[in-house]
Amino acid sequence: MGFIVIIPARLASTRLPNKPLADLGGKPMVVRVAERAGASGAARIIVATDHETIAAACREHGVQVCMTRADHPSGTDRIAEVARALNLAPDAVVVNLQGDEPLIDPALLAATAARVGVDVPMATCAHPLHDAADAFNPNVVKVVLDKAGRALYFSRATIPWHRDGFAQSRGQLPAAYAALRHIGLYAYTNAFLQTYPTLEPAPLEAVEALEQLRVLWHGYPIAVHVTGSAPAAGVDTPDDLERVRLHYPN
Repeated sequence: MGFIVIIPARLASTRLPNKPLADLGGKPMVVRVAERAGASGAARIIVATDHETIAAACREHGVQVCMTRADHPSGTDRIAEVARALNLAPDAVVVNLQGDEPLIDPALLAATAARVGVDVPMATCAHPLHDAADAFNPNVVKVVLDKAGRALYFSRATIPWHRDGFAQSRGQLPAAYAALRHIGLYAYTNAFLQTYPTLEPAPLEAVEALEQLRVLWHGYPIAVHVTGSAPAAGVDTPDDLERVRLHYPN
């Protein structure tokens, strides 16, 4: 079986109310996200929601939907419930795609899913970071990798720290400085997806406010697919919505 994409979608957005239902060229945003996922080669695409209005919009456009509990603390818990309901095999690969990514590159989904295997139960992705402002911005999450392309650490700090280069040119990136910006797209084996919500939160996770550090802290590897450039940004604000609407004219 190929990988499965599950799209968690809720209406509870403070900056952009009813975000999954925002119109993009005559279709709700969550439907556009599902269409992008459908171009990835995924065996199945399912929207996970606790809102009947989202479910109805998906059904209207032929998108499979699964109703979930309303009290999940995270999208990961929500998709884990769906994977259980589907009775997926332990080695089935599940991609967690946020419902506010209507411009996601379908190839990125496939490439991230492909990094999951028997010895690596979770994968994510990153792209080279070239802007000094991003390198020093704590809202931009960085990741450093080992020789096999697995995550050593994720941080809001500037990692790796170029000791000599930054000492000479603080505020600028030294020549040949190789830093990676983390992209918040994840894939898991179903077995690990069911394990993740049971893991004890990690001290590092609390300090950095990065949930993926829980995985590393417990000793599980995370493979990282490195793509050549930054993917199109998702939708968080009304300005983001207007930007994306340029790609979906009525």
